[in-house]
Amino acid sequence: MASSSSLLSWDQLRALCDPEPDKVNGPANVQSYLRLFGQPESSVEVTFYRDLFFWCPYCEKVTLFLEEKRIPYRVRKVTMFCYGEKEAWYKKLEPSGMLPALSLAKYGPLEFGMTDSTVIPLRKLERRLFSAWCQWLCYPSSSKADEDRRAATFTSIAQQVEGALSVTPGPYFLPTFSIADVVFIPYVERMRASFEWFDALWTREVYRGLASDFFTHVHDLPPQMGGCYVSANGDGSKERQLVNRGPWNAVPQFSPQETLDEWKKEALRRCVRHKDAIVAVNADTDKARFDAAFRFVLGGLVGHQGGAPPAGSALGLRHLRNQISIPRDMSVGAGVVMRQALEDAAALDSDLQPPALPVKHRRDQDARPFQKL
Repeated sequence: MASSSSLLSWDQLRALCDPEPDKVNGPANVQSYLRLFGQPESSVEVTFYRDLFFWCPYCEKVTLFLEEKRIPYRVRKVTMFCYGEKEAWYKKLEPSGMLPALSLAKYGPLEFGMTDSTVIPLRKLERRLFSAWCQWLCYPSSSKADEDRRAATFTSIAQQVEGALSVTPGPYFLPTFSIADVVFIPYVERMRASFEWFDALWTREVYRGLASDFFTHVHDLPPQMGGCYVSANGDGSKERQLVNRGPWNAVPQFSPQETLDEWKKEALRRCVRHKDAIVAVNADTDKARFDAAFRFVLGGLVGHQGGAPPAGSALGLRHLRNQISIPRDMSVGAGVVMRQALEDAAALDSDLQPPALPVKHRRDQDARPFQKL
């Protein structure tokens, strides 16, 4: 194992971090509470209430729209019931507790395009695609024939979506990126269909800042959707292995727009910023051991690694591996790199795995301590 003297200290790791990016005026991110796009704060007329973990697909739709239209807005983050108790102040504001919600000083650009004659048919098609996917994913099949029927329905509608995309010469539903694309993004991202459209989305800075990964979606969908079921056709064990234990860099889930070094630097910066809270909530009761193992992993991101993490640290490292939520904690590139680095380090210790993540709720984690930093 690596000796304690060979591990980088937190001060040394902090010195290697890049400066914090501008979360108010810089690239799209889900950590910010204020987005101005270079305008004065007095221009803000929208307050956006969204879920704390950024799991809600409808919150993602609103975020994509605000970001693409560069509409200044404030953010207030609200807990979803599947991972915690809804805040009392929000239930007073919105008795149903539903998300998302917007408070508008005036109703202006948010209306643009939603009722356009070219957009309405695409909005209806998106709802049909979602319905077919949900029927296939969220309800157990009574037989192989029933499974085949649901799969065929989804495939048929997905082909209609591909047909709609082929109407224009470019990669988007309309001649340019529009509200029609925004409507489709969240659930198709979760379906992860393979379209030229998705390749084009990765060229957009806003989408790259808000995109998630397979691991996050697979484990946040069941409690949100009321349950998901394994396909009756095939056991899916290979896919479960890839999602849950990696190697995550083998999953073709994103096209790199930033370099690997930039992702590593982002992962380092985000972890160093929240290191006290990360250590405090980790499942390893030996905090000194986990602290050292955590520094071992982060040192490896910047090329300073040798030996192995402290003996017995595998469970703590894999606990953190499973708790990373993308893009809540960091961008998809940085998150995948960090998840893989944690697994690689844990594998040097043992193959011990933490308990499986719950599927009826996600109250196994609490992001509130991280919001205070």
